[in-house]
Amino acid sequence: MPHPIMFSDDDPVLNRLREVALAFPDATEVVAHGRPTFRGGKMFGMYGGGVKGGPQFETSLLFKVGENDRAALEQDARFFYPAYVGPYGWLGLDLSKKPDWREVAELLDASYRLIAPKKLIARLDDGERPAELR
Repeated sequence: MPHPIMFSDDDPVLNRLREVALAFPDATEVVAHGRPTFRGGKMFGMYGGGVKGGPQFETSLLFKVGENDRAALEQDARFFYPAYVGPYGWLGLDLSKKPDWREVAELLDASYRLIAPKKLIARLDDGERPAELR
């Protein structure tokens, strides 16, 4: 049985997130587990998530984070440890209160660099990136 869809295509935050995420080289959107995910081969972003046994953050970005950045980000109340993917190096960012789109682009950039093959990272370094990072 497929997962129910847990987003609305007319969500303005999701649409803005799509603009940023899909500007990465060869980025695609795939609905998985009822949520939009963004991939550059492997997944580097997901819209919506929650804390196991805790609050749900329907308007949020889940992203992969390097160990060097994790501790600093976890000190900020906007970030959370997401169910299911948290143990695999992911964090969530609550986007419900006026997101800083440059920060979102920077987080996605770091996540993308953790999963993308070298040829896609080279394209990113050559300038194929979201406008927020130019």
